[in-house]
Amino acid sequence: MKIHRVLTAAISLMLLFLTATIHAQSIQQPNVLLIVVDDLGWADVGYNDRSGVFQTPNIDALAAKSMVFTDAYAGAANCAPSRAVLMSGQYAPRHGVYTVSPSARGNAKTRKLIPEPNVDILADEIITMAEMFKSVGYTTGSFGKWHLGEDARTQGFDHNVAGHLKGHPKSYFSPYKMPFLTDGPDGEYLPNRITSELLSWISKVKHQPFFAYLPYYTVHTPLQAIDSVKEKYLNHPRIRNNRHATYAAMVELMDINIGRIMRNLSQQNLLNNTLVIFTSDNGGIRSIAYQDPLRGGKGSYYEGGTRVPLIVSWPKKIAAKVDSTPVINADFYPSFAKIIGANVNNQVLDGVDLSELWLANKPIKSRNLYWHFPIYLQAYNPKADQSKDPLFRTRPGTTMRQGKWKLHHYFEDDSYELYDLDNDLGEHVNLANHLPKVTAELIQALEQWRNSIKAPIPKQLNPKYDAKFTAELTAKRLLQPTKK
Repeated sequence: MKIHRVLTAAISLMLLFLTATIHAQSIQQPNVLLIVVDDLGWADVGYNDRSGVFQTPNIDALAAKSMVFTDAYAGAANCAPSRAVLMSGQYAPRHGVYTVSPSARGNAKTRKLIPEPNVDILADEIITMAEMFKSVGYTTGSFGKWHLGEDARTQGFDHNVAGHLKGHPKSYFSPYKMPFLTDGPDGEYLPNRITSELLSWISKVKHQPFFAYLPYYTVHTPLQAIDSVKEKYLNHPRIRNNRHATYAAMVELMDINIGRIMRNLSQQNLLNNTLVIFTSDNGGIRSIAYQDPLRGGKGSYYEGGTRVPLIVSWPKKIAAKVDSTPVINADFYPSFAKIIGANVNNQVLDGVDLSELWLANKPIKSRNLYWHFPIYLQAYNPKADQSKDPLFRTRPGTTMRQGKWKLHHYFEDDSYELYDLDNDLGEHVNLANHLPKVTAELIQALEQWRNSIKAPIPKQLNPKYDAKFTAELTAKRLLQPTKK
């Protein structure tokens, strides 16, 4: 009888221990690796590529084992504002980062309005994503493009490699002559070096939870790739020109480094407790790589400028799946906060928590997505850009998505464009005048959002605007041959 009681007690203690262990494992804070490639278009990864050009076997392999979002968006159509949305969890009107300064871009004679002023740096009172991670004991490191201040270490990161205010390197080959990065051997390739810096740091900090932010400078201009990789693309039947070949090689070289990272995490037994996000900061430059079937590219608020690749990976936690939920990079902040147990009540967040969608396939509540751009962004290539007009990739306006509907509002002429993304992903057929009820309902929602967030709308007329000059320049641009 006594032996029975001893055995019963021992079994009870063992069960209690196992329960406690399982519970502890279930609430263990994961490592988080957030990879943000610069200017990588939605169509520029193998699993989305319809051209047969881009070779990304490592990214494709990661996608096959992960949750892949088909309708993922950046918070803006170009670099700095998208990163500001990402790091703050807030839409642009809250922090004022709308573009890479200045806001008055393009020929002054062709701008009807005085654009709103732009902010270059996130204000100190904004709690960055890195500061949120640090609040619950994470060590934090940034490796690559920061673009929101002079030094990422002043905005929540313990370790900063190559992150400063500028948006691209002078050269992808050493000597780099960049702040916070010592030059390597002559000819060293920057993505390779940054990846090595990341992996070295992880090996040193892996015994505590870490947040690794990997905002590669690649595949942003200047277009530079290792010659041996570029060579294989020069004779590809669907490569248009030397720039296209160089860009394709840059994409492949980036993919090789993604493979290095994933293998290293596996070798260090970190993979199963690391949440990995792979995405881009905005759409690709359309004159370099077409984003078909999407319209436009970087700097445009058509789908090609804001829709981006998104892969969410956490082995044994997140099931492989293709998901069409519209999501935006502002959602990462509250999602990470929920997973790691951070209190974010002291900051207004415009994103929503996706953690239950990731971990339990529980749909999120339907909501609208918004982009506000009260400034100008000049054209890259008038014939290739697929913009509203050949002078600007974007004129001042606001866009929104509600379900399948995409609404554009332009301030200069108070005009609207409405597209049905289910049937017109390329945004070619404007339905605004054909579906007045739908248009009116969306306009009302858009105006309510702008009022609630106090989004500035430029109204002051530009005294330098010349309508005749604008018409003549527009016609001239339309007659120019397409750049190759």
